[in-house]
Amino acid sequence: MEDGTTASSERMMEEVRIVTGEAALLDAAPASAAVRMLSGLIDYGLMMIGLFVSLITLVPLLRPSSAASEPLSIITVSLLLLTWLIALPLTIETVSQGSSVGRWVLGLRVVRDDGGAVRMRHSLVRVLVGSIEIYAALATLAIISCTVTRRGKRLGDLLAGTYVVRDRVETAAAPPILMPPELASWAERADLRALPGDLALVARTFLQRASTIEPRSRERIGAELAASISSSVSPPPPEGTHPERFLAAVLAERRDRELALAWKDRQVAESTRARMALLPHGVGEQEGIPPTSPTHNPAF
Repeated sequence: MEDGTTASSERMMEEVRIVTGEAALLDAAPASAAVRMLSGLIDYGLMMIGLFVSLITLVPLLRPSSAASEPLSIITVSLLLLTWLIALPLTIETVSQGSSVGRWVLGLRVVRDDGGAVRMRHSLVRVLVGSIEIYAALATLAIISCTVTRRGKRLGDLLAGTYVVRDRVETAAAPPILMPPELASWAERADLRALPGDLALVARTFLQRASTIEPRSRERIGAELAASISSSVSPPPPEGTHPERFLAAVLAERRDRELALAWKDRQVAESTRARMALLPHGVGEQEGIPPTSPTHNPAF
């Protein structure tokens, strides 16, 4: 077992790589620097074309005919830059859970260091840092970072705790990890917050490939992983718990908690959109217009 340390925006994540007796590395498959650069050329090239077309289209409107129109021109250009360089890539990456046009073409996806789907905060960090390392530095910083880091991370990935994987390889059919019934009550009250993300990723990959590992190597690796994870989980599992069932319980509970958190975020977003759809201060009632209901939208 090899231990290292990598930086993450959420916490310092212990990086664990395990090589089985068959020399199979239990780790995600990060995209190479060359493939990432090609993906970036597609994405940023399309954004530059869109920005250029937008500016050319608005050139007649941006020519100041008076002193009062100059601030409006500056605001318009600023909004276009914000839309094409920040808002649009942030929206695409968040909605698609780590994809983009260039990554879709090349079969790539951005994931967290623990292999999970990125959320808005991860994408926001990547996009904001990208505006500096790609646009301001003419991609020099991004190319250097992708070349020297082990997973081909650019500076935005290092700060956000993400990296790019070969999506069409990683999403190959794999059996879901199920909660062992005898450990369900223990897992429900277990504290999993100290579990390093990279260690969870290695454990998940091990369970998905366990049937292809030589039995003695499988037993040894399972015991080592269980010992490493048990130090980050409290309370400890019941005595005599099989290592692989312990790993399955931890990963299944961790996944369910993330799904519950994502569902809560979605409900909050839907509630916010519903409130924003209502006319303020009874305006509609005063004019004889029925107020907009969250479940009734005339546009649909």
